[in-house]
Amino acid sequence: MSTCTRIIAVIMGFNVNMLVLGVFLFQHFVPMVNTVANNLYTYDGVSSTDIIGVDVFFEIIEPEELQYTYRIRPAKDFGAPFNKSFSAYGIPLVPVEPPYGCGWPNNAKELEGSVALVERGECSFLSKTVKAEEVGARAIIVTNQDPESDEFYIEMVDDNTFREVHIPAGFLLGKNGYMIRKTLERLQRRFALINIPVNLTYVPVNKINQPPWLGW
Repeated sequence: MSTCTRIIAVIMGFNVNMLVLGVFLFQHFVPMVNTVANNLYTYDGVSSTDIIGVDVFFEIIEPEELQYTYRIRPAKDFGAPFNKSFSAYGIPLVPVEPPYGCGWPNNAKELEGSVALVERGECSFLSKTVKAEEVGARAIIVTNQDPESDEFYIEMVDDNTFREVHIPAGFLLGKNGYMIRKTLERLQRRFALINIPVNLTYVPVNKINQPPWLGW
């Protein structure tokens, strides 16, 4: 084997080893956060089904200031699906008080038959969903309540406590959650009215009525 051939073989072996190392580090150290682009308008020319995947959409019909279409990421391995067992039109979306939804809420009566909106933190996603079901909510949406969080969808997973839950659960971007709660507070409204889920399969991507605060 010539000197040149040996050098090429060493370089190729080095690149393969670096690739294997990179895959290992990615699989073991990257947190389970999904960075699917949230600005749907950047996908102009791509079909809705290509980018929606497993996500679910809902639309706020009241109040007028929040009349947009919102994207949520369904829980990964607990709860009922939105599309097969749950469909509601004009249902209240009620912010839970206190907002983390880990204990019995102060506004339990308002949550009965509604979709509960809770903040992430203080207890597991499953615990929040269990409590919402106990109160009588028909579904739950968890959000970061972070005015700067407009990029990351958290994958909501079971907490391995072997508890069953029978209502759908989904994760909403923090900026959307923040805007919804703050707008309702400013308007002195206890809830918004929503349609969920909304079928966007045949809606062109650039026609989806995404909230303007997520950017274009």
